[in-house]
Amino acid sequence: MKVLFLVPALGLLAACGGKVESAPPPVLVPVEVAVPIAGACVPEETTPPPEYVDSDSVLRGAVDAAERYQLVLAGRAQRNARLNEIEPIVASCPRGKSK
Repeated sequence: MKVLFLVPALGLLAACGGKVESAPPPVLVPVEVAVPIAGACVPEETTPPPEYVDSDSVLRGAVDAAERYQLVLAGRAQRNARLNEIEPIVASCPRGKSK
């Protein structure tokens, strides 16, 4: 009976004793990776904000409520014009990740 176990064990040992092949060396291939660089997305030709006609000091110096109301309306018109100029620029800027 010992002979029956010895024959398969010798067969396994003989199979392991052969030439060991190593893996081929790794192939190094240079790869170019484009990395975006953060830059200003607001164009340089964007105008600075205007001096709004409804500043706190001007509203305090108004003669009456009707003049203050007129100043607030004029300031709102200025802000709407500014928003119409700035909103397309802001929409074209890439969104950053929130922290």
